[in-house]
Amino acid sequence: MRALRPLVFAYSALSAAFLLTACGQAETPPSTSNEQAMTSAGPQTASELPPSIAGRAGSLTGTDIQYVPGDDVSTGYLAVPDGAGPFPALVIVHEWNGLVDRVRQVADDFAAEGYVTLAVDLFDARTGSNPDENRALTAEVRSNPEKMIGNMNAAVAYLKGRPDVTGRVGAMGWCFGGGIALSYGLDGEAQDATAIFYGQLVDDPARLAVLDHEVYGTFARLDQGPSPESVAAFETALRSAEIPHDLHIYDDVNHGFWLHVDQDPELRAAPALDAWERLLAYLDRTLR
Repeated sequence: MRALRPLVFAYSALSAAFLLTACGQAETPPSTSNEQAMTSAGPQTASELPPSIAGRAGSLTGTDIQYVPGDDVSTGYLAVPDGAGPFPALVIVHEWNGLVDRVRQVADDFAAEGYVTLAVDLFDARTGSNPDENRALTAEVRSNPEKMIGNMNAAVAYLKGRPDVTGRVGAMGWCFGGGIALSYGLDGEAQDATAIFYGQLVDDPARLAVLDHEVYGTFARLDQGPSPESVAAFETALRSAEIPHDLHIYDDVNHGFWLHVDQDPELRAAPALDAWERLLAYLDRTLR
């Protein structure tokens, strides 16, 4: 494991303000302006969103597991593709309210795409039901970065130890989880892909230079956590560090639009589909 730096998280001293202004937006219905339609191939048929983010997922098909040695509290969710494999693998990190069924459903959809997927639990099997509880849970994680890195390292080790996994593992997340995915890429065991959905960013090229793979990012124009200006600074730093990247800011949508398309499908479906197809292409480039 890389030595932990004083700013082990991608979060800065502004983290608390970020979580207050950004993650909370996911619970607020967005505006109803129109988004220009985009067309390309979807996961099951042409131009189709994964069922999880569209709000039409069926019953869960994965399994709850304890993946951290010596920890019988942290409970992740494992979704495995059909067939013998071997398959590439993903660690996905929940939002600020914890490992809820929406995230488990996303894991099932990634398994359907051919990825052994482990949705980690960074909150000791707890979830938040309101912004105050969510902030308390995220603050607890930030206060103990060694535990977070250990949890993520255990998730990667578990996946790499499975006979149905190729050994290539990526990390991705949303909001709080997006920041964790980037932080883990900087301070944890080596991963082969980092996908960030509107998570806290880093604009220091020296910090980012430790990354040895392309970075994916999806962001919202009407977001302040991170703001479009922060995304631009992140991209500048990636370029300076010569890190390949696929970043995109979607117009007319706000924080949380991708994981919660069903809150406003008319507005969110088209950009979410484009982000999904960019993501599948990215994972194919980096993990297969």
